[in-house]
Amino acid sequence: SSNNFLEKFSRNLDFNPTIYRYTETQTSCFKLHVSTTGILIKPKVWLYLIILTNKNKLKYFFIRSRMAETSDKVQEYKDSLKTKAEQLLLKGFPEKIVKLNEILATPKFSNRDLTEVHQELNVAIPEPIALNHSEDGHTNKRKRVENEEDSTNITGTKVMILPNGPISCNKPLCDMIHIVRPYIIQLLEDSNLLKMWISFMIPKIEDGNNFGVSIQEETLGEIQSVESEAAAFFDQISRYFVSRGKILSKVAKYPHILDYRRAVQEFDEKEYTSLWLVMCEVRNRYCSLHDLVIKNLEKIKRPRSSNAESLY
Repeated sequence: SSNNFLEKFSRNLDFNPTIYRYTETQTSCFKLHVSTTGILIKPKVWLYLIILTNKNKLKYFFIRSRMAETSDKVQEYKDSLKTKAEQLLLKGFPEKIVKLNEILATPKFSNRDLTEVHQELNVAIPEPIALNHSEDGHTNKRKRVENEEDSTNITGTKVMILPNGPISCNKPLCDMIHIVRPYIIQLLEDSNLLKMWISFMIPKIEDGNNFGVSIQEETLGEIQSVESEAAAFFDQISRYFVSRGKILSKVAKYPHILDYRRAVQEFDEKEYTSLWLVMCEVRNRYCSLHDLVIKNLEKIKRPRSSNAESLY
């Protein structure tokens, strides 16, 4: 109401409450009575006088109100993050572990036959060029164009064209990457959420009774290492395509050298093994984080016991 609004201003602008009193008339028009002089001032005029005489205080009041509102939003974010992290730990992690075990049991990951990822390269080996020699032992030179004006000069960038079309990506490996990549990204997000959750649980620095805090810091360090490993897994997939493309460019440039073709097969086999290992590591990281946090959940949530609890 307007009365509460004026009282709020009077408290925050250091007015003496004994000088002013507020009354409400039947027309719901609030008026300010100055008891010492008997002057009647309407609220609009009163607020205008406040703005003229107390600009700095009024500005400070509004800034402080906005700061309080921002603090409430930050605290609300922290509370929602804690709730989300606890639900993820108690329900989300076990579900992901079961799901990853099911994926690792599928034939695509369990039947580790390396020959299944071999792919035919669409680069044919050209026939050897036979040199045409003349009878006198000299090679025939290319004939010049008699009319140079008729010849057209073609400008632009030279492009190497493969006779049989482009070289496609390794489809079995691309299918595996399509499965593995979302779980790597999810592990990054989940580890980041747990990291922030434990960071909010760490109490202020005090002397003594820091055993629970040391458990929090050790758990936080383990989560940070998992986050770094997940980022490395994600970077490994990107580097695979770049490295494979460089080897294929050698195959296109030197089609007669079979070692480059064999190098492509070996590189694909290595990536298949790496993807299987990454999937196992993601599952293992979920298991280790879940086990570590559940075992120390009480100390993580309450790192310091009160003096009253320690007496019993």
